[in-house]
Amino acid sequence: MTDTWLIVGLGNPGPEYSRNRHNVGQMVLDELAARIGGNFKAHKSRAQVLEGRLGIGGPRLVLAKPSTYMNVSGGPVSALARFYDVDPSRVVAVHDEIDIPFNTVKLKIGGGEGGHNGLRDISKALATKDYLRVRVGVGRPPGRMDTADYVLRDFAPTEKKELPFLLDDASDAVELLITDGLTAAQQRFHPAKV
Repeated sequence: MTDTWLIVGLGNPGPEYSRNRHNVGQMVLDELAARIGGNFKAHKSRAQVLEGRLGIGGPRLVLAKPSTYMNVSGGPVSALARFYDVDPSRVVAVHDEIDIPFNTVKLKIGGGEGGHNGLRDISKALATKDYLRVRVGVGRPPGRMDTADYVLRDFAPTEKKELPFLLDDASDAVELLITDGLTAAQQRFHPAKV
């Protein structure tokens, strides 16, 4: 195994989905790409990939945005993990999360997928749930709105004003997770219980 980390931003392909809540994981990867420099390039694994380092001499990162639809993200993720020889413990899935409020970032390893079909497909393809997740809060649908309809909509105008800060926080969370570990990242991003 290598010292490489595979950071996967979940979302759907195509411009019609690019600003949807469901694509916030890919938006975070765009922010990370801007930080490390470089451009995404097509990879045979059915993903857009950017390789770089986290700081000078820092850990090697492979940023990946699957070119498949969210619900079939597992194939590209497992293919990339094999190609780059990355253990599942060094795979980080960055994804939208309706069970935490908008403008909130939480981190965990393993556990359930909470009805998130993209995560379910990755767990199946990797044959484990023990990979890292950076959960980017998009909030719950209002009223009786269907969850799928909600996540496949763009952020509301008020949310769009706060979105750059959320993407910045989520990118910081990914970086801290890699450099300092899960516990340190959770201590910074999870609000203290009173």
